[in-house]
Amino acid sequence: MTRLIISLVMLCCALHLQAHELTGVVKNLQGKPLEGVSIINTQSGTYAYTNASGFFTLKKTSVNDVLRIHNLGYEPMQYNVTEKDLETSVTLQLTESDIALDQIVLTSKVNELSSLTNIDVQLNPVRSSQEILRKVPGLIIGQHAGGGKAEQIFLRGFDIDHGTDINLSVDGLPVNMVSHAHGQGYSDLHFIIPETIEDLDYGKGSYYTDKGNFTTAGYVNMNLKKSIEANRISVETGMFNTYRLVGMTRLLDEDKHKAYFAGELLLTDGYFDSPQNFNRINMMSRYTFNDHNGQELMLTLSHFQSKWDASGQIPQRAVENGSISRFGAIDDTEGGETSRQNILVNHRKEFDDYSSLTSKAFVTAYDFDLYSNFTFFLEDPVNGDQIKQREDRLLMGMESRYDEIINLKNSDNQLKYHAGIGFRYDDVNEVELSHTRNRTELLERMAYGNIDEFNAYGFGGIGYITGKFTFDAGIRLDYFNFNYDDLLTEAYDPASEIAAKVSPKFSIIYRSNEDLQVYLKSGIGFHSNDSRVVTTTDREILPTAYGADLGTIFKPGKNWVINAALWSLFLDQEFVYVGDAGIVEPGGKTRRYGLDLGLKYQATDWLFLNADVNYAHARAIDEPSGEDFIPLAPELTSTGGISVMNLGDFSGNINYRYVKDRPANEDNSIKAAGYFVTDLNIGYQLRKWNFGIIVENLFDTEWKETQFATETRLWNETEPVDEIHFIPGTPFSIRGRITIQL
Repeated sequence: MTRLIISLVMLCCALHLQAHELTGVVKNLQGKPLEGVSIINTQSGTYAYTNASGFFTLKKTSVNDVLRIHNLGYEPMQYNVTEKDLETSVTLQLTESDIALDQIVLTSKVNELSSLTNIDVQLNPVRSSQEILRKVPGLIIGQHAGGGKAEQIFLRGFDIDHGTDINLSVDGLPVNMVSHAHGQGYSDLHFIIPETIEDLDYGKGSYYTDKGNFTTAGYVNMNLKKSIEANRISVETGMFNTYRLVGMTRLLDEDKHKAYFAGELLLTDGYFDSPQNFNRINMMSRYTFNDHNGQELMLTLSHFQSKWDASGQIPQRAVENGSISRFGAIDDTEGGETSRQNILVNHRKEFDDYSSLTSKAFVTAYDFDLYSNFTFFLEDPVNGDQIKQREDRLLMGMESRYDEIINLKNSDNQLKYHAGIGFRYDDVNEVELSHTRNRTELLERMAYGNIDEFNAYGFGGIGYITGKFTFDAGIRLDYFNFNYDDLLTEAYDPASEIAAKVSPKFSIIYRSNEDLQVYLKSGIGFHSNDSRVVTTTDREILPTAYGADLGTIFKPGKNWVINAALWSLFLDQEFVYVGDAGIVEPGGKTRRYGLDLGLKYQATDWLFLNADVNYAHARAIDEPSGEDFIPLAPELTSTGGISVMNLGDFSGNINYRYVKDRPANEDNSIKAAGYFVTDLNIGYQLRKWNFGIIVENLFDTEWKETQFATETRLWNETEPVDEIHFIPGTPFSIRGRITIQL
């Protein structure tokens, strides 16, 4: 009888304590719903994230279970589940606090490293939207046209040029320009005002079904602020006649309706002997509606325009013989102007706690004029080799994605799936490559035509969560239609090509606990070729990239985070952009493998240290040994720094970036010199005022920001010379900043 009674009591307790689903909402102390908050059940190991309205559903939850709630910029919270919570719904409130590493917990996200990078975004102010790319570990950028042209990008053993092998977007708005006048995948992020950036979402490799063209080395998506907490005016001034003015104003600040306007003006002569006469104007407004019941709508409008002069890349020999200084020019009539206007609509509808529909639509008007001289007097000893590249583009597209979570019956397992469709259309008119002189005289049109490029796509994926494992499989289908109308021919005879690509993806994530994640990712990606190339030659249209990552993220203590990954990448075809010919040449098959290492350490409440080291071995497959180097592919890079946050009223950081010497040509007979450069930022808060000092190249290192092995001839030379040509990196420079919040 005693055993029976004990058994009945235990059964009743088991029935009473059986797992339920817990629903709730997370808000800050002001009552604002918080999105992306992680809620972890320390007993069952289950976890959930809040949606755009702050709502969440956590399965397998029982009375007295302990929940841990984490969000970057808020104090971690611990909560004990009551019986009432399981019967109704729970409201949790988080308290804002300084950034800390213990606010980060590891889950089974495929791109978990983004949350770690966003600590750096919050700690270290960004001076430009392009510079935020440096927050991606292993990603190096370099400017080679005086600040007006898109930066050159390096990642995972790639000289990506201006975007051929990385997919860039802003809140889902594409940045890469297909079949661009200057280079395939050209990505100019200068239309983003740095102060409007909220966080960064990135992933290396080609493992993401919703990322298509150019996603070989990886992707980066910048998310902009949905609203601002206060009005602000910021003024900067410094060396080289540099002036910058930024204003941000709240237009609406209601419970469900938010709107703000941001504007930026930048003027500078630059550090070159010939003034850059650089100017950039940015204007952006954003309206956000959130009914706090699962529906959110954002409308973003922006305008950008820029104009500049440039000194171009200069030959090493001219500096060594004293013809010019390292800040001089052979042809200082280079430069250009560009503009971009965007309309972006983002919409998200949460049908319930388990399903949602996310959509976006965009229209972009863009124009581009660039004057360059890569070879000086090699082709035309009398007039010089200056070229003009221009285009006028209309870009439009849309995408819708459905996500759903299914809790399997009679099981603790969970199924997640997503599916989406979309399209992108580029109407590019009067794409031009011309031989010019002094920007004013047209000597010869070498290419001139209209491009129409259409990309329709669909993607889907399914994730299965069982215990500590997550299995994620997906597939993407892309269809392309390329059209080119050559306006240099008398007859109307447009050429066209079509192509399709199937890209499967598969990942396994093992989450031992909230402090350890191990992952294996694999997938196929691609980068498209230029419409002018594929419609007039038999070259490959959508060459394939095959990649794999084996890595881990580990928190040995609440103040430490370590990440490491071994990776490999094989390309069916490497693209090489030839600027003075305006073409994309095939570079053959290539293979790359490497190692990524990262460390973040919070020594005290106010002191952070971080470092990333990235190694890449890149070679052409079909070339003989010793002649198989990939020009300008970085082999070893490192970034890191020390950040001080809220030490009394002071904050600041000192950061470094390092690039090892690397081959500049295929046989490594010409090398691009490496560099080690250090920057410093210091800030002081006095009530509503913030005073800052920004120092670039703190130790005044002589370094070469971008370098090329180029065959050129100067006006007084009879024979061409093949050697390093470079853009000098910024010397020591300092500027001050005053910001007031109203």
